[in-house]
Amino acid sequence: MREKKTMSETKTIKTAHVLPPDTNHHGTMFGGKLMAYIDDVASIAAAKHARKPVVTASTDSVDFLQPIKVGDAVTLEAMVTYTGKSSMEICVKVTSEELLTGKTNVAAISFLTFVAIEGGKPAVIPEVAPESEEEIWLNETAQNRAEHRKARKMHSQELAEFFRKAY
Repeated sequence: MREKKTMSETKTIKTAHVLPPDTNHHGTMFGGKLMAYIDDVASIAAAKHARKPVVTASTDSVDFLQPIKVGDAVTLEAMVTYTGKSSMEICVKVTSEELLTGKTNVAAISFLTFVAIEGGKPAVIPEVAPESEEEIWLNETAQNRAEHRKARKMHSQELAEFFRKAY
């Protein structure tokens, strides 16, 4: 039987001030800049869970829900929501805050998959144990997301084979 770790043990929070170099000509945060933050905070949550080196296997989804404006604070909260033998799903919630008013918005939601590595091969990781109602819901709905990931990956492999033949 594998060791278990709670989701809260993996919780990782990053906050940054959104400055003009972080934004596009609309005065809103570059999606790519936010995606780099998402990958960074998710990798820390994954490493906290595995206590081994981790790699990003896929960015499963990034849903941009509200713009993040120059001058806002952006906070990313990540935690492991589901584990396989060596892989783990990470959920990242992105919140923006207008610092002068205190108004907050959930600006984005993202799911990523990481794999723990040892000696260049996937490594066994602890199981994740949800505790709160929110954590239980995220864990229980993860199987559906995993099925979508597998189907998407199979489609990507088919596309890769098509492109190998076409070019």
